[in-house]
Amino acid sequence: QVQLVESGGGLVQIGDSLRLSCAASCLTLSSFAMGWFRQAPGREREFVAALSWGGGITNYADSVKGRFTVSRDNAKNIVYLQMNSLKPEDTAVYYCAAVHRSIWSDATAGSEGKYAYWGQGSQVTVSS
Repeated sequence: QVQLVESGGGLVQIGDSLRLSCAASCLTLSSFAMGWFRQAPGREREFVAALSWGGGITNYADSVKGRFTVSRDNAKNIVYLQMNSLKPEDTAVYYCAAVHRSIWSDATAGSEGKYAYWGQGSQVTVSS
C-alpha cells in the first residue's frame, strides 16, 4: 500500500530550474532513505541523488554535482529534488525511490536494486 508520487516535471530551457517533489503515503519517511533516479531515451536508468533518513547525508552522481540538491520534509512526507542549471543531457523521466534505513548506506546509495518502493516517474525535458 506504499505509494510514491512524483510531480513538478515539465519542459524548460537550458539553464532553467525545476523542483521535483515526491509525496509518500503509507510510509514513515523518517525511517527511509530516499533516492532519485532517471532514465533518458535510449539509456539505462541511472542514479541521480540520495538522502539519508535523517537528512544529514547526501549523495550525488558526478553529472549533477553542484547543480542538483536533494532534501526532505519528514513532517509532510515529501522529498524534493531541486534542479538548477539544467542541460539537455538532464532530459529524462525522473523517479523517486525509498529504501529502509537498515539497508541503505553511502556505499549502496546508487544501487537501484536496494530500493523497495518506486514512483511512476515525472518527465523533465530541457530544450536547446
